Amino acid sequence: MTQPSAGALSTLIEIAENPTGYVTRWKTATGGKAIGAFPMNFPAEIAHAAGVLSVVVQESREPITSGRNLLTEFYCGYTRNLADQAARGRLDVYDGFFLADHCIQLLGAVDVVREEGNRPVYFGQLMASMGDPWTRTAVDGKMLSFREELAEFTGRTIGDADLARSIRLFNENRRLLRSVFDARRAGDATFTSAELQALVKSSMVMDKEEHTALVRRALAEARAARRDGRIRLHLSGHFCHAPRPELLRAIEDCGAIVVDDDLFHGTRYISTDVREDVEPLAALSQWYLDRNVSVPCPTRVQHDVDWDAYLLDSVRASGADGVIVLMAKFCEPHMLYYPELRKALNAAGVPNLLIETEHEGLPLESVRTRVEALLERIRHSQLANA
Repeated sequence: MTQPSAGALSTLIEIAENPTGYVTRWKTATGGKAIGAFPMNFPAEIAHAAGVLSVVVQESREPITSGRNLLTEFYCGYTRNLADQAARGRLDVYDGFFLADHCIQLLGAVDVVREEGNRPVYFGQLMASMGDPWTRTAVDGKMLSFREELAEFTGRTIGDADLARSIRLFNENRRLLRSVFDARRAGDATFTSAELQALVKSSMVMDKEEHTALVRRALAEARAARRDGRIRLHLSGHFCHAPRPELLRAIEDCGAIVVDDDLFHGTRYISTDVREDVEPLAALSQWYLDRNVSVPCPTRVQHDVDWDAYLLDSVRASGADGVIVLMAKFCEPHMLYYPELRKALNAAGVPNLLIETEHEGLPLESVRTRVEALLERIRHSQLANA
C-alpha cells in the first residue's frame, strides 16, 4: 500500500515528505477513517484501537497565501501554515480533528480549521500543571473523554483488549526507533539527522504495524557506519513541527554530526512507553505524566523537573561538544524559557548557538556561517584543553 520505491528508507522519506498521499492511499485501501491530531500529546493508541488512522498534522512546504488574513504574523509558522492548509482545503483528507494540548497559538489555528472546514473538531486540553493534587484526576478524565469522543466518532465501542493491543503495537514501534537513536548516541553514524527525522515523522503519519515493518527493512538494508572525528552536537527545541531537512543537512555539512536531540520529531516523540501491566486508560494517563519526566517540556509546569538539567545530563551522556537550539519564531514557551537554558549551558561551559526558524525563508548561507563559527570555537577550546 505504501508504493515501495528503491528501498525502505526511501519509502519512509517519501511518506514523511507527503503525508497526505499516504493518508489518501490508506483510506482507499482500508475504507477507514483518518483523523488529524495536533502536537504534542494526543494519545493516538485510543484512535488506533477504534480502527482509525491518527496522523500528527504536519507543516506543509507550500508558501502561506490564503491563511495570511486568518492569523496574525506573530503566530508561529506552524500554526499559520495550519490555517493556510485549512483555508485551501489541504486538510480535507481528514475525517475529523483532535486537540490535546494547551497552546494559545495552536488553539487559534484549530479554530480556523473548525471554521474553514466541515469536519468535527474535538478540543481537548490535557493539564499543563503537572504537580498539582488534582492533576492525575483531571488527566484520567481527559483520557476517558478521548475514548468517549472517538467511540462516538467511529460508532464503535473501544474495549480494553483493543486498547491494550494498540498500546503494545505503539510501544514496539517506539522501542524500535529508540534503538536507532541509542545506536547514534553510542557512535553509529549509519543515518543522518535528516534521515532519522524522517523515520520519526513517518511514524507520526503511518499505520504503526506497517511503519514498524518498514523500519525493520530499512535497518536491514542499511550499511553500518561509525562516526569519525566530526564535532558532536545536540539539537534542542522545535516542539511542534519538523526542522527543514536542508537545515539539518547544512549543520552536518559544516563538519558536525548530530549525536542526540530533544526535538519533537526525534527523541521527544519516542521517549516514553505506555505501561502494559495496568488498566489501559490509566496507563495512558501515566504515560502523559511520565513524558515530561523523560524529556521535560517548557509547555509544562513541573517544579521537580528541569529542561536545562535534563539537557546538560544528555550532553554529558552523549559526549556532545555543543548544543544548537532550534527555535521556531514566535514560539512563546520556548522564547520564555530560552534565557534560563542559555544561562545553564554557559555556566556549564557548553558552547551553544541559537538558530531561529520560520516557515518561509531559510538563509542557509547565514546558517552555515554561524554553525562553522560555533564549530571553530569548539575546536579552539578542545585544542586549548588538550
